Amino acid sequence: MIDEKLEREAETVETKTRKTIIVFSGDFDKVMAAFIIANGAAAMDDEVTMFFTFWGLNALRRSEKVSTNGKSPLQKAFSLMMPRGPERLRLSHMNFAGAGPKLMQRMMRQEKVMPLDDLIASAREQGVKMIACAMSMDIMGLKPEELIDGLEYAGVASYLGDADEANVNLFI
Repeated sequence: MIDEKLEREAETVETKTRKTIIVFSGDFDKVMAAFIIANGAAAMDDEVTMFFTFWGLNALRRSEKVSTNGKSPLQKAFSLMMPRGPERLRLSHMNFAGAGPKLMQRMMRQEKVMPLDDLIASAREQGVKMIACAMSMDIMGLKPEELIDGLEYAGVASYLGDADEANVNLFI
């Protein structure tokens, strides 16, 4: 009788699946794909971790300039050359000297596709865990105050811990 009860309880326990996404690219279209996948998985009640490293960190940068201290000349140069925020990301193909993202955004509005800023907000609302790679931030001279709120800051070991338990791991 106890075995039957435990068996029934085990059948009713829902197990969440986990997804992880490494966002390495800072290209608009690739970041869009990462957030569309993350939002879709979160909407299906999956636990989602997004790990932003190197150029992917640009999607998390604040749009406005943030004054920071303690950067080396090379880190300052990186900050000046990298796009600030998702609306300034380039397309991976057909960038058309910077006009490509605007054309893509126009087509997205016509097709009623959620803009990248809204996809990021939606992911946050759905509890998607967003981790900024601390090592990449150090290399590129990015400070936490230059990035959007609500992020975790960790190294690759933190991501790998989540990836070990995930049934899908993507690299974008």
